[in-house]
Amino acid sequence: MSILGTRVVRTEDPRLLTTGATYVDDLRDPALIGAAHVTFVRSPLAHARITGIDTEGARAEPGVVAVLTAADLDDVPPAVPEGAEGAAAMGESLLADGVVRFVGEPVAIVVTDERYQGEDAAELVSVDYEPLTPVIDLDDALAGETLLFPQAGTNVAAEGGAPEDESPFADCDVVVKRTIHNQRLAAAPMEVRGAAAAYDGERITLWASTQNAQQARDAAVGRLGSDKLRIVTPDVGGGFGAKIGVDREAIAVAWASKRLNRPLRWTETRSENMVAMTHGRAQRHQITIGGDRDGHIKAYRLDVIQDGGAYPAIATFLPQLTMMMASGTYDIPTVQASFKTVVTNKTTVAAYRGAGRPEATAAIERAVDLFAAEIGMDPAEVRKINVVAPDKFPFTTPGGATYDNGEYAAALDKAMEAAGYADLRAEQKRRRDNGDVKQLGIGVSSYVEITALDATEGETARVVVHGDGTVTVYTGTSPHGQGHATAWAMLVSDELGIPMDAITVLHGDTDSIPKGGGTMGSRSLQLGGTAVHQAAVEVREKGKHLAAEALEANEDDLVLDTASGMWQVRGTPEIGLSWADLARRAGAEGLVADVVFKMDQSSFPFGAHIAVVETDVETGQVRLLRHVTVDDAGRVLNPILAEGQRHGGIAQGAAQALYEEVGYDADGNPQNTTFADYAFVTAAELPSFELVTMETPTQLNPLGAKGIGEAGSIGSTPAVQNAVVDAVAHLGVRHIDMPATPRRVWQAISENTAGAVQ
Repeated sequence: MSILGTRVVRTEDPRLLTTGATYVDDLRDPALIGAAHVTFVRSPLAHARITGIDTEGARAEPGVVAVLTAADLDDVPPAVPEGAEGAAAMGESLLADGVVRFVGEPVAIVVTDERYQGEDAAELVSVDYEPLTPVIDLDDALAGETLLFPQAGTNVAAEGGAPEDESPFADCDVVVKRTIHNQRLAAAPMEVRGAAAAYDGERITLWASTQNAQQARDAAVGRLGSDKLRIVTPDVGGGFGAKIGVDREAIAVAWASKRLNRPLRWTETRSENMVAMTHGRAQRHQITIGGDRDGHIKAYRLDVIQDGGAYPAIATFLPQLTMMMASGTYDIPTVQASFKTVVTNKTTVAAYRGAGRPEATAAIERAVDLFAAEIGMDPAEVRKINVVAPDKFPFTTPGGATYDNGEYAAALDKAMEAAGYADLRAEQKRRRDNGDVKQLGIGVSSYVEITALDATEGETARVVVHGDGTVTVYTGTSPHGQGHATAWAMLVSDELGIPMDAITVLHGDTDSIPKGGGTMGSRSLQLGGTAVHQAAVEVREKGKHLAAEALEANEDDLVLDTASGMWQVRGTPEIGLSWADLARRAGAEGLVADVVFKMDQSSFPFGAHIAVVETDVETGQVRLLRHVTVDDAGRVLNPILAEGQRHGGIAQGAAQALYEEVGYDADGNPQNTTFADYAFVTAAELPSFELVTMETPTQLNPLGAKGIGEAGSIGSTPAVQNAVVDAVAHLGVRHIDMPATPRRVWQAISENTAGAVQ
C-alpha cells in the first residue's frame, strides 16, 4: 500500500518542539567564534538629502569596531531592477547614498564587540538631513512634481497593458465602475531577518534567513563582485515571499565581514522588520465591468496603480501577474488590463503570499459582486453562469495564461453545499426582516491562481543511498514551514521501501546544492517533489540492475518488497539483497541519482470560498463566524501538510480583509512599527475553518500535483470582504475598502443612512 496521500505526521516537529530549530541568530558555527555585531543606523525621515555624517562620537564608544557609511562602499554597485526601462535609474545602494527615501532606510553600519553596545553607539552617529518633500500619495507620485530619482525624470518605474477601449461596454445593459484599494501589508514572519558572515581569506560564507540560497548567492555575487561566496540557509521561521533572495542588509554584512576580516552577526528588531523589510500588496484598482441583466458578463477592465515604495524592485513585475490573472475563473469575451508602477517615499514593496494573484482575484471578485448587486441577482448564481466550462480546458485567457484544467462550477457547488448556502440566505432574510442589530453577511469567491511560475526552468534533486542503508536527499527547494522533510521522505520511502526515519533531507547550502529554485510561488511539490520522486525512481532502476548482477537473475524476475526494502527473485523470498548491500556494491559514493525536473508550463490551482460574518450595524464591529473552502491543488501528497498550508493562507487572507494595514502619515512616518499598532491576526479572531476536499490532478507532472501554499490567501480575502459588504447591502452599502474595520463599516452605514434620510 502506498504511503502517498496518507496523513503522515510531520517528522520535523519533534525537533522543532523539543531541542528547537536553529535560526540564524542561534548559529554557533566555529567560523563565527568571536563574531562582532552589526547595528544599522536608519533614517528617521521619509525623504531627505544627507548633507553630512559625523561618526567620531560613535567610534569613541567602548566596544566599537568600525562605523561604515556609503562612502566606504564605493566598490559595491546599486541593485538595478530588471525588465523596466524607467526603473534603470532607480537603483538601491546597500546604504543610502546622498538621499534617504523612506523611514527606516539604512544609512550607516555600526560594528561592535557586543550586541548591546551597538544601539548606544548607533545613537551617536550624527546625520545631517536636508528635508525634501515626501511623496506618499499615488496621485502625487503620478503627478511627478517631486521626483524620488530626478535623474529618471519620472516616478513611474514601469507601465504597460492595453489602452482603454470603451466600445465593448457600449453593448452592455449594465456597466459598473469602482475604485478599490488593495492595501499595503507587512509580511511579519515569526523570525525577523538576520544574517551572519565569515571571511576565511579566500571566500565569504554568508548565513541568511532566505527562501532561496542559490538566488541569494547570485544576487550577492552581483553586488560584491566576486563569485567566491557560499550561502547557507539554516532553519527559517517564515518568509511569505518577503525573504526571496537576499536583502541589502545581509549583503552589507557579508561585505563588512570581508572588509574588516572578522565574522559578523546581525539580527533586526521587530520594529526594524516592520519598517524596513519589504511590504506586500499596495495596489489601487479601477475596475469596470459590464454585462446583461440575465447575468452574463461581457466585458471587464482592470487598471492597476502599483505602489512600489522607495525602490521598484520586483514591483515592476507584480502588477503584470495581476494583469495576467485579471479575468479569474471567468470566460469573459473582452478583458482589458493596464498597469503603472510608481515609486513613493515608503518601504519597498515586493512579493507577499500570492504576489500579484490575490490582487487580481480581489478585484474581479469585488467586480462580480458589484455587478450582481446592480442586476439584483445572487452573486453565486452570477459566478456559475460565467465560469469557464470544464470542456474548454486547456483554456487560454485574454491575459495570455493557459489554464491546465479546472472544475470551477463544481468547486463552487461543493462549497455552497458544505456551507448550507440556502439556509444561510434564509437566516439572513430573517434577520433583515426583524431589523436585528447583528446582521448576517455571506461572501462568495471563486478563484484560480498560477503556481510554479518558473516551471520551464525546473528544480533539482539528488538522492543518495549510503552503505549503511540510509538515504540523503539534496533538494533545491528551501522549506520554511512547509514540511519538505516529511514530504520528500514520503516520496523516497514509497519508491524504495526505506523507512522515513532513515531518510535525511538537506537544503540551502550552495556548496552541496549549487543549483536550485528555492521555495516561493507554490512551486515546491510539483517541481522539487517531482524531481525527488524521479531521482528515487532512477535509484530504484540502478538498484534493480545491481541486484540482477549480484543475484545472477534476469531484471524482469526481480521484485522490490517495499515493506522490507529487500530486492528478491520472484518466487524466492528467502534470497535477497538490501539497499545497504547494493549501495556498498555501487562504490564509495553509494547509489546516486541527480535529476532536474521541468514542466511544460505553470499549473493553475483553483477553488471556491464562502465566508459568513456577523456585523453589528450600530458599531460596525465584524466577526467572522464561518469560513468554508474548496481548494483544489491536484493530487494531495499529505493531507496534514496541505491542510496546514490552507489554514495559514486563509488566516492571512481573512486578516487582510478585516484587520491588517500598513499606514503612513502625510510626512511618510509609518504608523505601524510594532504588533501593538499593527492588527496582526491571532487564533482568537478566527473560527475553525471548514475544509472541503477536491482533487483534480494535473497532467503536467507525474504526481498530478499543483501548488497549495498561497491558495488560502487568494480565495479568502474577497470572500470575507464580500461578506462584510453583503451584511449591510440592504442598507444601501455597495462597497467597503479593506480592512473592513468597525470605523469603516460604521461610516459606510452612516453615509448611506444619511443619504436615504435626505
